[in-house]
Amino acid sequence: MNDSTQMIFPDDPNKTRIGGIDPNATQMGTGWDANRTAMASSMQAITLECVAENNYALATGNTREHILAKITAGGMAMGARMPVNICLILDHSGSMEGPPMEFMKQACGYVVDLLEPNDVLSIVTFADNAEVMMPARRVVNKALIKEHINRLDLGNTTNLYDGIALGCSQVASIPAQGYVNRALLFTDGEPTAGNKDFSAIVGQVTEQKSRGITVTALGLGQEYNEELLAAIAKRSGGNYYYITRPELIPEVFRKELETLMMLVARNVRMRVQMSRWVQVRQIYGKLPTFGYRSAEVTLADLERGEAQSAIIELGLDSRPGGKYRVAKVEVTYDDSVTGRTETVSSDVVVEFTTDAGLISSGVNPVVQREIEVAEASRNLEKTVMGMRTQQIAPADAVRELEKTRSLLIDQGRTLQAQDIQNAINDIKQGTGAEKTLVGTIINLDRGKSK
Repeated sequence: MNDSTQMIFPDDPNKTRIGGIDPNATQMGTGWDANRTAMASSMQAITLECVAENNYALATGNTREHILAKITAGGMAMGARMPVNICLILDHSGSMEGPPMEFMKQACGYVVDLLEPNDVLSIVTFADNAEVMMPARRVVNKALIKEHINRLDLGNTTNLYDGIALGCSQVASIPAQGYVNRALLFTDGEPTAGNKDFSAIVGQVTEQKSRGITVTALGLGQEYNEELLAAIAKRSGGNYYYITRPELIPEVFRKELETLMMLVARNVRMRVQMSRWVQVRQIYGKLPTFGYRSAEVTLADLERGEAQSAIIELGLDSRPGGKYRVAKVEVTYDDSVTGRTETVSSDVVVEFTTDAGLISSGVNPVVQREIEVAEASRNLEKTVMGMRTQQIAPADAVRELEKTRSLLIDQGRTLQAQDIQNAINDIKQGTGAEKTLVGTIINLDRGKSK
């Protein structure tokens, strides 16, 4: 049966009949509810909701449409979790001498205390070279593991590339099924040994993500490359932390591990399937992979009670008036309790019309606010770049940040607004603010909230 003869029923998207219209450009029946959302059942770990910026689009000309895709985590019983398979990738270069080294050892001890016998831990250190301090093993003899940690001493340079490669190989040595895989990369400096190329380091992390290994980046002090660590976190779906003082190291390690133990969904991927006469122009803050009438991005893992959103900008060509399914959004993820791969999906339906009044009245203010937040993230990127290149004076940077801070407060993004206030305080005191702002950009791009 030629697909140009199929029509999708409004009340059952799985049924087709002869004599209708191409489902890839389907004009929907009058009973179709434009606000209908395909939701996951209560038994699934996440739900997906897609909301159009406008319920209406111009039928006689090309137009743009923004879609808010909101993914909400839930449904995992308290205390239920898969075992974790973690590698601590630790910088022990010469700059770690003194309190940083002692607090890092203490932080590793906290990680050991929080893990259970079914969990797997490995430890890789890097300075001039990368070495396996402890191969991947179950956390049974915690005292022995801590003895290994306490024997760590100082090296010289910083071979970040080899540290990541060796650490991820330890994670990969354990069969992925049945575990949540994560590498925790901790460093206080720039790569100074081995492969120092930015693209090579980030490319390696991207490849590790394709194997199901997420890397969280933890940077200490003022000397590390925040752009590099941010790219590592973004490309692998991990978190990014800026640790201002050595005594905060144990608390940040604890926070990351507790987050890991609350994961509901991991290896989260979003795919946008486009109908005819539709193009994905961009997905804010993401780098989509494009296929035939599709665009796909990797999203961050989700913990219990958390939500994240993505803004998809579509280009819509003109067509006859009526309701059409312009896109289908699918989110695929691995359930962190059952280990199964699950999918939730939602149709995006827009009514095409020549009535300018309907178009004016169909704007959704919630979606518009999310677009403003996404654009605020782009403005932050420009401000950070201007500060790095000294093309923006400190006073001008403060003014730009104040505008963004006010917007985020209005949108209820209080945590990010506080980060920006901290950055403003740093600039006024003559210290760098880029490391804080990079973390804020990552959080805004992910649209994470609780």
